[in-house]
Amino acid sequence: MFKPLSLFIALRYVRSRQGNGFASFISASSTLGIALGVMVLIVVLSAMNGFEKALADKLLSVISHGQLVAINKPISQWQNKVSQLLKSPHIVAASPLINESGMVQFKGEVKGVELKGVDLRLETQVSSITQYITEGSWQDLSTENTIIVGAGIAKKLQISVGDSIQLLLPQNIQSNRTYSMSKQFPIPLTKQVEVVGIFKFGGMIDESNAYMAIEHVATFMGYAQGEVQGLNIKVDNVFRASMVVREAAYTLDHYVAVLDWTIEQGHLFNDIQLVRLIMYIVLIIVIAVASFNIVSTLIMAVNDKKSDIAILKTMGASAHIIMFSFMIQGLINGIVGVVFGAFTGIYLANNLTDIIRDIESFFNTTFLSSDIYFIDFLPSYLHYNDVYITVGAALFLSLIATLYPAWSATKIDPAKVLGQI
Repeated sequence: MFKPLSLFIALRYVRSRQGNGFASFISASSTLGIALGVMVLIVVLSAMNGFEKALADKLLSVISHGQLVAINKPISQWQNKVSQLLKSPHIVAASPLINESGMVQFKGEVKGVELKGVDLRLETQVSSITQYITEGSWQDLSTENTIIVGAGIAKKLQISVGDSIQLLLPQNIQSNRTYSMSKQFPIPLTKQVEVVGIFKFGGMIDESNAYMAIEHVATFMGYAQGEVQGLNIKVDNVFRASMVVREAAYTLDHYVAVLDWTIEQGHLFNDIQLVRLIMYIVLIIVIAVASFNIVSTLIMAVNDKKSDIAILKTMGASAHIIMFSFMIQGLINGIVGVVFGAFTGIYLANNLTDIIRDIESFFNTTFLSSDIYFIDFLPSYLHYNDVYITVGAALFLSLIATLYPAWSATKIDPAKVLGQI
């Protein structure tokens, strides 16, 4: 069977190296180092992709992608404004919003809340909060003086469905002329409301958010018919939300503040990108160190095969043949390590969530708590582009590591070597 001479010589030297214990150890170390580096890099990048996907799929499913909040005066005729926003091809849904910071009190205990007045029908198109209601029903908010609170609030105040709690909200300063004239702190608005539902999402959202029907909040806060504080927007691409929401603001004949999810939650996405970059740099360096072990292996091989190289040169072998022989010999280590690391990394990345759950079950522990984070599992999502980039980078580093030893083999003088035999 025909084989190029360089490949034939390289394979012969690889087989003969098996008898040299120290050379075999150095060669195996470089191969194993490359494999581990490739495997860990694929797994880490998949975990970062998983967190990014969980951020987009879960956290951004319960918070609005963007908001248009009135500045000088409330937004009137919000139904018309919603219809106007939906004309944009990038806006999937829109809903009215009245958002107020206040407190709830129950049996002497007080807890700060972010009260959200929402339209019961339109809010389900913008947010998937109804999927996380563990007690009660979303539609029960249609009854006057009812509220749905987060599990963190319920746990703090020992609240159950059916309990009556006191809601305290600041007065609407725009309509409170007494406050503006006297500069005295206004008496907060108070209202007894019944808890008709509890939702459990995870993280700080459970600790602060509460929901009421927007018509009840509007009446309580002194808004006129059809007036709201702002509009929630859901877009088709969360990573283009800033641009879409800004364009939507220009279509309204109202002075509004333009907000999007990156203002409150963007630090999570930025942290993921930063960790991804740092881990990529660190693990590429690890792969580079492992790859340059090939230099040691090939230098030992060149010193061991000086007489063979001298004989080949006297028989007419060109410098290119000798150089390619040692480059192929070194690349074999890189290819074996990359292939083993890539397949192992792909397997672990595709099963990372289940593997971590098994480890948690075995040690009876939890790595991610839903009380702190918005997820209670380690997500993983494999992008094959990451695999291609990792494999390409590892092979390139392996190739670079072979250049100097292979070049040095071509500089051997046959006369000096053969004269010493």
